[in-house]
This record gives sequence, C-alpha cells and structure tokens, in this order.
Amino acid sequence: MTSYRVALASAACMLGLAWAPNASAQSADAYPTRPVTIIVPFPAGGSADLNARTVAERLTAALGQPFIVENKAGASGNVGTAFAAKAPADGYTLLMSNSGALAVNPHIFPQVGYDPLKDFAPISLGMKISNLLLVHPSLPVRTLPELITYVKAHPGTFYGHSSGSKQLSGEAFRLKAGLDLPPVAYKGAAPMMTDLLSGQIKIGFDEVLTSMQQIKAGKLVPVATTGSVRWPALPEVPTIAELGGPLADYEVTGWFGLLAPAGTPTPVVNRLSDVLQKAFADKDFRQRIYDQGSEPVGGSPEAFKAFITAEHRRWGELIRAAGIKLE
Repeated sequence: MTSYRVALASAACMLGLAWAPNASAQSADAYPTRPVTIIVPFPAGGSADLNARTVAERLTAALGQPFIVENKAGASGNVGTAFAAKAPADGYTLLMSNSGALAVNPHIFPQVGYDPLKDFAPISLGMKISNLLLVHPSLPVRTLPELITYVKAHPGTFYGHSSGSKQLSGEAFRLKAGLDLPPVAYKGAAPMMTDLLSGQIKIGFDEVLTSMQQIKAGKLVPVATTGSVRWPALPEVPTIAELGGPLADYEVTGWFGLLAPAGTPTPVVNRLSDVLQKAFADKDFRQRIYDQGSEPVGGSPEAFKAFITAEHRRWGELIRAAGIKLE
C-alpha cells in the first residue's frame, strides 16, 4: 500500500498535480454538493418538527444547499429513526430524533429496529424541553412542599401524563419523593389536558409550551418545572430539584439532537456540528428556540455521544424500577 501511494504521489508530481491523500477532508470541505434530507420520526407540527425546521434553515443558510425536513412518523419515533439508521453514511441523510426514540423506546419496545448507541454518529445535542408539574386550582396547594404534604395525606391521588418525558417526569418524581401517586396514562396531551382542566384529575405533567395558555388564563397552577433551570417565561416557578433532599438531583427533560448514520465521515460530522455551535451561540437563534418552547443547548459530537449513553442508561434504570411497560 505504501509503494502504491508513493507511486501515485510521484505520478501526480510529474503531471504537475497536487497529491491529496486525505480524500475525506477534501469531500468535507466541499460538502454538501446537493440537497440534504433531515428525517424527523414524528408528525409535522410538533416540537421535533419545529426544531428540525429551525435547524434546517440555519444549515441551509450556512452551507449553501437545501436541508429538507422529511417526516417519517410511526411507533413513537421508531420507524423514522430505524430508517435513518439504515441510510447511506454519506452525510446526505440526517436524523433529528429525541430522548424517546434514543433513550426510552429501546427499553420498552421488544424490537425498535436500531441500536441507539451503535447505529448513529451524533452531531450535536439540540434542544431540551422541560415539563411542568401542574395542579388544578381546586387543589389546596400552590407550592411543591404543599403538594407533597397533600399527597402524603391523600395517598393514591392520581396524576396524569401523556407518555414520553411526561411519564418519566412523573415516575421519577413519585419514586424520588416516595409518594403513593399512581399514574393515569393518556394517549395524547390533549385528552390529559381536558381531564386536568375539568378537575377529573388534579395533578398532571405537560410541556411548557402547551401549558402556557391555560396558566395565563388561571385555569392551571404551575407548581414546579422538571428541568435543571427555571423557565424564562415563568421565572417565579422553581425547579423540582430546588426542594433539595432526595429530589436534589432531579432533572427530567425531553431533548432533541441531530445525528447521522454510523460511518459518516468525521470531517462531515464536525462541519455540521461547527455550524450548529455557532447557531446556538447566536442570540436571535436562541430566542427563536425559546419561543418554540425549547431550551437551546448545543454541544460537540463527543459530548452528545456521552449524553446519549448516559440518558440511555439512566432511563433504562428508571423504567425497570417503575415497571413501565408498553401499553
């Protein structure tokens, strides 16, 4: 192989050509030369779709080729995520997937069709989505300590969730606080919100964005947020972790990130990540993400890989402890 390379280099010099042994670096400098597809494994109009389109706009502007979002929904994100895992590893098919598909579903579904830790080349963590712990105004509590005291005095009080990070938010809270707080699982956020607004259930977990209108109207009371920081639009609402004690390390957020199929050239992955890190440092871009109900995060490919691994392990442990099963 060495003599072959030397021969090629010598021939190139004789012809007055530049010898470039690192073809992947050259292709990364030129990348992309045609449109790129970003697979979103969820329906159009949801958080994943909105965030993916915002990212696609920034990549299009920075790299000079269209980045086109294609929705491939099904099986709680498994269908589109599996499709992307099997795509050519050339940088022209990317994936905007989330915590459910990458860290939760593999522990619940008997077969998802992909390995979240082996089948992808992480590019960048994108956004986190905090949930809110909400109560109906008829419940005589307005703070997290009051809620915990109430539930301990009324064991068996139900809380509602619509699966995903909302379910994990509730189960992590119930287990860490040591509460008899059984869940009521809903097939979507809308029916859960309907029952919470009517008082059929008194406690629920839901995303910040979809709860804000009801909070502003005084129809729901936000007791705490599940993220690591207070939400900018609700600065008076504390995090659950602020209570301390067994909840001191509590943090449950949904998250989205950009990935490529495993084997995608590292220079291409780094080029995409560099563009996104500049975007996440931009004030206007960050505000747009906040306006969509998400927290802009960003991070290197290495950091995102470590994050996925940690989340996959953490939620696997919680799912087993809580006995969460596919319904």
